[in-house]
Amino acid sequence: MLACACLLFIYNAQGQKIKNTLVGNGWAKNTVNTTVFRKNSLTSNGKYQYIAYYDEAGYVVLGQRLLSGKVWKLRRSGYTGHVKDAHNVISIMVDKAGYLHVCWDQHDSKLRYARTLHPNSLVLGYEQAMLGQNESKVTYPEFLKLPSGELLFLYRDGGSGHGNLVVNRYDSKQQKWERMHSNLIDGEGRRNAYWQSYVDRRGTIHLSWVWRESTNVESNHDMAYACSNDGGLTWQKSNGMGYDLPIKESTAEYAARIPQQHELINQTSIAADEKGNPFIASYWRDAGSEIPQYKVIY
Repeated sequence: MLACACLLFIYNAQGQKIKNTLVGNGWAKNTVNTTVFRKNSLTSNGKYQYIAYYDEAGYVVLGQRLLSGKVWKLRRSGYTGHVKDAHNVISIMVDKAGYLHVCWDQHDSKLRYARTLHPNSLVLGYEQAMLGQNESKVTYPEFLKLPSGELLFLYRDGGSGHGNLVVNRYDSKQQKWERMHSNLIDGEGRRNAYWQSYVDRRGTIHLSWVWRESTNVESNHDMAYACSNDGGLTWQKSNGMGYDLPIKESTAEYAARIPQQHELINQTSIAADEKGNPFIASYWRDAGSEIPQYKVIY
């Protein structure tokens, strides 16, 4: 299965013309611009593509180009981040009206969020709250765009080993955020979920996650799964059975059971095929082995 997937990827990659464009100089002393869990470093609508990164001085830089062009228009914002901590990634998304939403510089810290003043603009407005509740200990900000063009925003509320997954929804007509779930995945004050998400072509949202029992990475265990067919309001297991929310360790569906102390990485990756079947990629060390191996769960 893995060999076939690699060959298919190589064939597709060779069959496509790859275009490289130079954007600008970014912060390069760690992985804050490129870390594996960063979502939406690029986003596009029907006309433009947008990029965001920290420059060499730690300022948030926004860029825009025509999808048909190669030249990037750049604007250095007045906002900076604590770039020496690679958790403090930038996440962006453009809404269906053309406004760019930007979130940056969070690791168990205050939500930092701004939106452009005008559609198709790179000029950010004032830093603002989304709702003003559960926004003091934010990590892993992530925007999702549904096929309808509606936006969701996911983040961890709390710290490593004791946090919950929060989901906000953007009301594009009123241009404001509203709370969908204050606690979609419940750490019960004793653990937290390290999740990854994917929206497939049908609009189904797929979530996979690893539990962590403490700040120690060795306490990572298991691979859980949930999906939503109604934009994130209700959630189901892979067999269609509905979840009672919030989802807890005792009620989650498990795609794989993986014990603690097996070098399970907390950041997974998930995608789905044309039929909506999920595929989860991660790595861990099997019992009796000394070396972790990459795995695909499907």
